[in-house]
Amino acid sequence: MSRMYRLLALLLILLATAGFDLQGHRGARGLAPENTLPGFATALTIGVTTLELDTGVTRDGVVVVSHDRALNPSLARGPDGAYVAGDDVYLRNLDFVELQAYDVGRLKAGSRAAGRFPDQVPQDGTSMPSLAEVFALTVKAGNTSVRFNIETKLRPDKAGETVGPEAFVTALLDAIDAAGMAKRVTIQSFDWRTLRLVAARRPEIETVCLTAEARWLDNVQRGGDGASPWTGGLDIDDEANLAALVHRAGCGTWSPWHKNLDAASLAEAKGAGLAVVPWTVNEPARMAELIEMGVDGLITDYPDRLRKLMATRGMAVPAPTPVQP
Repeated sequence: MSRMYRLLALLLILLATAGFDLQGHRGARGLAPENTLPGFATALTIGVTTLELDTGVTRDGVVVVSHDRALNPSLARGPDGAYVAGDDVYLRNLDFVELQAYDVGRLKAGSRAAGRFPDQVPQDGTSMPSLAEVFALTVKAGNTSVRFNIETKLRPDKAGETVGPEAFVTALLDAIDAAGMAKRVTIQSFDWRTLRLVAARRPEIETVCLTAEARWLDNVQRGGDGASPWTGGLDIDDEANLAALVHRAGCGTWSPWHKNLDAASLAEAKGAGLAVVPWTVNEPARMAELIEMGVDGLITDYPDRLRKLMATRGMAVPAPTPVQP
């Protein structure tokens, strides 16, 4: 009888994880330059369900793939080969063709990022891609199923550093529609103003509410004076829990910082009908713990590690589609 119970438990785990979402964070940040065509090619070659990526908008309205609102001095080199000196060269003040003069294929030696990702293989001569180029790369790979989890990188407290929410959403939806990818995208953000605009304009596109409650970022702001400026006019203190706030914001998926997620908050999210996909999970032991808890997917800098863990547990893994950028 005990063997039957073990088999039943295994079957239940397999059924629960059949649609597990393996998301490559910024492509495969632990292995290749983040948010670049070589990085996304690495993720596609490994085999992922979803390419997670960040976006900004240039002066001439091109949606580009970048985590930072400005050129990153630990990442961006000018035509002279020198890394940019400061963090005030904002994407919104540059045309797309101007951005192409910067190389973002190698982390600066001695930088914090270089120390965090020693296995990242540099790709000199790599420029910041447009979102359209990322879409085109998956077409080149022949991958008709990989999804795109697209983050809008703007902040309510840094309004002058990016285009505003309305312009951001307009440019992003136009780029998605031009590529015919509306059925394969989710749009995520810590700044829920963009998510509420997407929900109003294109309710068929799923939105993902990102949250962090930490010293370095708290976009929820429990116990604050009124609503957090990040949550689109909604106040966590008016709701029973965070899951209820996410549901009220119209998101179908909640993506918390993985260290903020526990069994109780996961149960609340499931009770609200939400999918839960934590970020950014890089250690196999924590990956396994969260899978056991019942999350719907994970965002990781090391999709190879997560894929290996999934395979050892008998979980279905997405097919690799090798491609060169």
